[in-house]
Amino acid sequence: MNNEQALVVASPEEELLNFEFEGTAEPEEEISGEHPNFIESNTQAISIEELATRCLVPTFADNSLTISHQAAIASVYKAAEDVFGELTLPECRVSHAINGRVASALHKPTKDLLDEEKTIFYQRLAFVAHVKSLTRIVAGQPVELTIGMCRAYNEDKLYSRKSPEKMKIFVGWQVRVCSNLCLTCNGNSGTVEVLTEADVYQKAYQLFRRFDPEKEDTLQLIENLHNTRISESLFCYIIGRLRLYQALPTEVRKTLPMIDIGDQAVNAAVRGFVSNPNFGLKEGEGSITTFSMLQLFNEAIKQAQIDKWLDRNQNCTDFLLGIQRALQGNDTEGYSWFLQ
Repeated sequence: MNNEQALVVASPEEELLNFEFEGTAEPEEEISGEHPNFIESNTQAISIEELATRCLVPTFADNSLTISHQAAIASVYKAAEDVFGELTLPECRVSHAINGRVASALHKPTKDLLDEEKTIFYQRLAFVAHVKSLTRIVAGQPVELTIGMCRAYNEDKLYSRKSPEKMKIFVGWQVRVCSNLCLTCNGNSGTVEVLTEADVYQKAYQLFRRFDPEKEDTLQLIENLHNTRISESLFCYIIGRLRLYQALPTEVRKTLPMIDIGDQAVNAAVRGFVSNPNFGLKEGEGSITTFSMLQLFNEAIKQAQIDKWLDRNQNCTDFLLGIQRALQGNDTEGYSWFLQ
């Protein structure tokens, strides 16, 4: 990609959107104490201002602009404000930096490059923002209604002429103490294809409008997980079944629910069961709730790449809801296999 062609100065419209972001309260005003990241992996924090002023905007092969990260965030943010009301500032994380240099510095050694001669954009981005007026208590923990988006340029055909770009938009309840998102299928758009910022707004608005009347029902579904307990021996049994699942023949796995929780996440969940101060096994207790087990798995999949994290998050929620139904004798989807 030609970095000179990709360089775009923020438009007055984008500057106006950035100004609207500045009008909201700082996240630190909303959250006391430590504020964990909503995703870890190889990501780093970045501000809207840095996205708009420092980062390039990639183009397609025909020099048509892609939708910039900051414009996509602004569109989703505006749709959420129109449906849910005032939001906190977006919390953005990026990964897979693509470095470059301006044409005048083509022959300079790397060590001699000036800051103004370096260029950069980030291939992948995720952001979240909280709805200020929607905070509830579940299992003694504050949870907040949270909106956001994930996108990755590597999923778009930038080597070709302009074509629809892929993004994922979501809304769900997030546990404040750990920033774990409890995402259900009705709060995940899946991959949507968009051509303009207006398309992003429309897709986000449609998802948020559909979710709005169901948000309390979704919260109740997650809250009910607190009423079902998992003993230490049963936890170990489920972990063993998850490991066995990975080795099953494809034909057998097709008869069972789809599980996208790999060995690395399973290992992290086991460590959390032993040592997590909020959701692990406490001294003198022989069990944890399925809500706590969900948080252990959600914490574990924070190490997933940005483009995989959202689907794995939903899969964790589906899995624990399925385990609860199996324990209650209401399983119709095959989750009881993990308990047999």
